[in-house]
Amino acid sequence: MGRPRGFNEADVVRSAAKLFATRTYDGTSVDDLVSHLGVHRNSLYKTFGSKRGLYLAALKWSLDHEVAAVAERLAQAGGHVAETREIAADAVTGTALDLVLLAAVERAPVDAEVARLVGEAFATLDRAFGDAGRVADNGEATTVPAATTALLIGLRTRARSGTTDTDIAQVGAALAQHLGRP
Repeated sequence: MGRPRGFNEADVVRSAAKLFATRTYDGTSVDDLVSHLGVHRNSLYKTFGSKRGLYLAALKWSLDHEVAAVAERLAQAGGHVAETREIAADAVTGTALDLVLLAAVERAPVDAEVARLVGEAFATLDRAFGDAGRVADNGEATTVPAATTALLIGLRTRARSGTTDTDIAQVGAALAQHLGRP
């Protein structure tokens, strides 16, 4: 019988998600994972099979916890414009979408499973924005949910690249005006 696992798998996946969201998949070596996560190389391979296996688990965790949390907050906002803007602002200035953002540009073009997971994340956000828009518009879907998701991801990209909060707020306000929102 093997030794009992000396680490909490959920904690390792969560920490790996944070690491991949800051360093990217290609920018994170197995040695980085081992030292950052405090997991022995053999344990990492035994549990996740490979670096990619851990990455997929981390991306799924991000979808289930971080992206889902943004979508849930949007649902709870019930279409209230001020609350929806606040949630979007938090998503733009926070780190909840970082792993999905990096996965979309780095791994999705070369890994079909990552592309599928990124697509699920975008669809989750699209549905949340669409539902919020229908509530705000008395049941009529007058907003463009996919465009709103694209804007959110684009603004997060700008924020990560050093664009100031003022610039991001101005872009968000301009889009809200263009979509006919007060």
